[in-house]
Amino acid sequence: MHAATSHPERTTRQEAALFRNILLPIDGSELSLRAFAIGLDLATLCGAKVSAIHVVPPFHSLAFITEVIAASEFDYNQQAVKSAAGYLARAKKLADDKHVACECHYVFGEQPYEAILDAVDEHHCDLIVMASHGWHGLDKLILGSQTQKVLAKAAIPVLVCR
Repeated sequence: MHAATSHPERTTRQEAALFRNILLPIDGSELSLRAFAIGLDLATLCGAKVSAIHVVPPFHSLAFITEVIAASEFDYNQQAVKSAAGYLARAKKLADDKHVACECHYVFGEQPYEAILDAVDEHHCDLIVMASHGWHGLDKLILGSQTQKVLAKAAIPVLVCR
């Protein structure tokens, strides 16, 4: 026998939603922005919030001519952060236009798929919506290599958009 309450338990739209926090990786490509828009539409239907992430690849250099490299790395990092901020500002505006709560983050990462999977845990996401390939994912005929790695290693559902 279980204890009865005088008021039936009610669930809010958020509690009943299939997805509550959708991770939307973007790299600035048109395909990633289309996937972002699909993720926003899904978030609207589910009453979910979204977390946008942009992974900035690190500066790669050789170890000689250190002053030139240091200046180049500094310039690269400044430009990469500026680009990331631009991509995320565009994503935030798209989310605001659809009245979807959106957190935006950028991280530096050698392997974008690892940063995406880390973001799933950090932001408590329950779905990833991402493009089939990005700027550098054309090395695979069907799916980009980063997308393939996310699909293979993610513990949550992944929706891949073309």
